[in-house]
Amino acid sequence: QVQLVESGGGLVQPGGSLRLSCSASGRTLSGYTMGWFRQPPGKEREFVAAIRWSSRNTYYADSVKGRFTISRDSAENTVYLQMNSLNPEDTAVYYCAASYGVIVSNTYNPGGYKNWGQGTQVTVSS
Repeated sequence: QVQLVESGGGLVQPGGSLRLSCSASGRTLSGYTMGWFRQPPGKEREFVAAIRWSSRNTYYADSVKGRFTISRDSAENTVYLQMNSLNPEDTAVYYCAASYGVIVSNTYNPGGYKNWGQGTQVTVSS
């Protein structure tokens, strides 16, 4: 079992930036896929980005490509989501997720992940 704790959310103006962090504990993350999902108000949870811990291969939703960057720090056992050029449509609760041996087709699917953090609110508003 992996425990995940997100941090870094907050209120930011349109065009601004935030960096979310997801600290993982409980076991080594070799072989794990780490994902970021978000749930806008009144909508379903949706994929944002993912990274395979060992290969560092990354995956992004079309809506965030070129604006968001996912990365990981093995020394800190932490995954980051750098979010730039934020707009009001990015407002959501952002969740970190992790699972071992996620096949590529499940990378974009919340059901492909077994471990979840509690979420952190990101609000983009002037």
